[in-house]
Amino acid sequence: MLMSLIASHRDLDLDVLERLSAGAQSVGRTVAASAAAPTGAVVLATCNRFEVYLEVDRPEDAPDAVAATTQVIADASGIPGPDVAENLQVLEGLAVPEHLFAVASGLESMVIGEREITGQVRRALATAREEGTTSSGLERLFQSASRASRDVGARTGLGATGRSVVGVALDLAEPRLPAWPQLRALLVGTGSYAGASLAALRRRGCHDVRVFSPSGRAATFAASRGLQAVHDGGLAGAIRTSDLVVACSGTVGRVLDAEMVARSWAATGRPLVVVDLALRNDVDPAVGTLPGVRLINLETIRRNAPEEQKAPVEQAHQLVAAAVTDFEAADRARELEVAVIAERRRVLGELEAEARRIREAGAANGSGTPAPDGPAPASGGAPAATTGDGASDGTDAHDPAHHERLVRSLRRRTRAQLHPPTVRARVAARAGDDRAYRAALAELEAIPAPPVPVPPGAPPVTDPDGATAASGTVLHDADAADDSAGRSGVRVGDRAR
Repeated sequence: MLMSLIASHRDLDLDVLERLSAGAQSVGRTVAASAAAPTGAVVLATCNRFEVYLEVDRPEDAPDAVAATTQVIADASGIPGPDVAENLQVLEGLAVPEHLFAVASGLESMVIGEREITGQVRRALATAREEGTTSSGLERLFQSASRASRDVGARTGLGATGRSVVGVALDLAEPRLPAWPQLRALLVGTGSYAGASLAALRRRGCHDVRVFSPSGRAATFAASRGLQAVHDGGLAGAIRTSDLVVACSGTVGRVLDAEMVARSWAATGRPLVVVDLALRNDVDPAVGTLPGVRLINLETIRRNAPEEQKAPVEQAHQLVAAAVTDFEAADRARELEVAVIAERRRVLGELEAEARRIREAGAANGSGTPAPDGPAPASGGAPAATTGDGASDGTDAHDPAHHERLVRSLRRRTRAQLHPPTVRARVAARAGDDRAYRAALAELEAIPAPPVPVPPGAPPVTDPDGATAASGTVLHDADAADDSAGRSGVRVGDRAR
């Protein structure tokens, strides 16, 4: 059973989201190791949402999983458990894919249609894989969400203009900035939003970009992208010579405080725009009160996010709904497939077990039906195998190879008999047609395992229930004769004539 615990910008202030998501990196691992451990856990934490997706074995396990996850979030964030529970929305069943597919498609974002969330959903699953906390159900859920997102991106105009949180921030900053080709920009951070910000700046014509990393990764990030890295101790100087600072490190604690920015601005007096894209603010909010400095943060972006055109949004919602229907149908078919597989294994398994018993009995008694790779029986009047109309095909009935051809023929005929009701059961399961599914399953249940022929002169074989198969049972098999004849290019009917 799939479920999720949801907190997003739609329901909560960003400062509450910031506190909830503190310690998000450890939540998945800790939940998976808890006493009420779910089957799997994936954490999706972005600048405007914090969501934990779970899979539990049974519906009755859900309350314990929710309680354990809530406590883990409380411990990581320092927020009391009851307050965490009050701020989280719990989704179960079909509501889980409905929500995640919409999120992955950008329909729940601050900026409707933004595509950055698609990569964040993929990375959330990749992180869970690395930490060993994912599960088969969550794998299918997140992979299906990514497919739905790609479908929305390919078939609608949603997001085609490149609208994103970064894009809206730069639109808001533009009136206070020099022309993009003359702009000097500073990135603070080296994560996914730093990459998205760099791409957005370059699309607009800004190529004078430096990067600073509180975690010391600036040199690596800069080297692979043709940027200049700002090393430790150089941040204040870099701010003094910048027109635009985009902070998106997500580091715990402030990277830019008001005093540092004030000193840097006072040294030049040039206008400065600071964009803070981190949910856990990289920039001291007091920076926004400094003269000559404009601060744009996620709250500013939320207030100014443009409305997307109605038609592509409606089309995107329709595509998401269709993807959810497909996901539900595939999930239902997967559950009902268990009974279909069991019936096929019953029939084919009994056939193989009986054939194996006959081979082993023959090998033990030297009767001429040893295991397939064993020696052929001694000659001495063994009867020849015959076709279905009694004509001899010239094959020694004691020949192990002939017996194996007979068994192969039975396998083919049995699989052919199982195939039609199997297909009907699978189609009905996916369509949700319970009556047709039960009828097809009843057909499968009524199919017995076919008797396996025992060559003449072979010792009787006793099955586990004590029943005995006499020698010489069902040796004249037309399909086996056809198989034997087919190897020499002669049809059985031609031989008989």
